[in-house]
Amino acid sequence: MVTRRSTIAGMVMVGAVLWSTVVTGEELPLRGNVPISEFQNRTEDIKTYDFDAPPQGLFRSIALAEDFEERLGFQRTHEIVPINPTERFRSDVDAIVIVFALHQHYQAFTVFGRCMTEQVTGLSPDTLVSEDAMRIALEDESGYLRLSPPSGGWKPGRYKVEIHTGEQINEMSLMGTMRFTVSTTNR
Repeated sequence: MVTRRSTIAGMVMVGAVLWSTVVTGEELPLRGNVPISEFQNRTEDIKTYDFDAPPQGLFRSIALAEDFEERLGFQRTHEIVPINPTERFRSDVDAIVIVFALHQHYQAFTVFGRCMTEQVTGLSPDTLVSEDAMRIALEDESGYLRLSPPSGGWKPGRYKVEIHTGEQINEMSLMGTMRFTVSTTNR
């Protein structure tokens, strides 16, 4: 008796499923050929990425600072945090540091920083004055780049730092640009 009831119940369920798929299949609206503009990305909806601004995406945060400090993080990881974040530096500063925090990543890579002049008296624009690189391991959540002063020290003016990621620097590896000012006065 129990076997017969379960068999009947199973047949009722299968029938209900088949009936519901037939009913919902008939209710779907059939359309003719749809223009491509209705199902592809519209150009007005796309926000272009600005490579002339601080990097986004992979970077949770990125800041210029006078120095950095290493702390033990929440999950017993090494966190690198900026000391005195600023975009204005004195010309006698030991180094300019870029400190960044990263989103989760699934591969090791290198972060490169290339410091060039933008508006510095006596130097042509885009003159490379300093660069640094840091290898980021799979478990790293933060890092830093230390830009040493060029021979003769930092000259007053405006500088830009191109941030690249990957295995080498090329036109495809650019993630963004940081800017800072060097002055002779105390900020």
